[in-house]
Amino acid sequence: MLKVRDLVTHYGSSQALFGVNLDVGTGEVATLLGRNGMGKTTTINSIMGIIAASSGSISFDDVQLVGRASFKIANLGLGLVPEGRQIFPNLSLRENLVATASNHLNAANPWTIERVFEMFPELEQRRTSMGNLLSGGEQQMLAIGRALMTNPKLLLLDEATEGLAPLIRQKIWAAISMIREEGLSILVVDKNLKDLLKIADRNHIIERGKIVWNGSSDELRKDRDALHRYLGV
Repeated sequence: MLKVRDLVTHYGSSQALFGVNLDVGTGEVATLLGRNGMGKTTTINSIMGIIAASSGSISFDDVQLVGRASFKIANLGLGLVPEGRQIFPNLSLRENLVATASNHLNAANPWTIERVFEMFPELEQRRTSMGNLLSGGEQQMLAIGRALMTNPKLLLLDEATEGLAPLIRQKIWAAISMIREEGLSILVVDKNLKDLLKIADRNHIIERGKIVWNGSSDELRKDRDALHRYLGV
């Protein structure tokens, strides 16, 4: 579904990505792992067109994404849960969900506010609360729900559970598993390796702007050298 080949990205004169290659198959959960500052968020933002790629290829369902505006990329079926959540602070929780609601791809069973509330009952209780009054966990649930309201075919989660309490993290992982069961493809960035490997089909490790390892969760569990060298585990 998603194929990234030889992706190079710069911030001005500084090069951040040095030929990144990664894949996400249909109905697959793939990860992008690595220490801070290695290029994970830059890769996600390059895929979404938030940062312009300098060279390389990014194809989604055989459609080339490089050079397209972010909103056009989103309309093709990519939904982003950004690092830092970026909830609209001056909108209510419900308004945050309504603001992104669309079904451009005519999904047979589209995501609705009711379906989001079924997945995250906590949100229904706070539906009239303003975005800036929500807790970090509530904001992350809302950010996932907001992305789902675009009815994407591929969900990208950047730092899915960063800074959240253990109980909230488990609710997020349970939601991701539920989303996967519906056949949605997922590319997730996170540091909670134990939880990630329970749900991931394919893993990529990025080091200084290059993919230095890729393989299945079983392969990664067994590769102690890679875990220690690139992830400090």
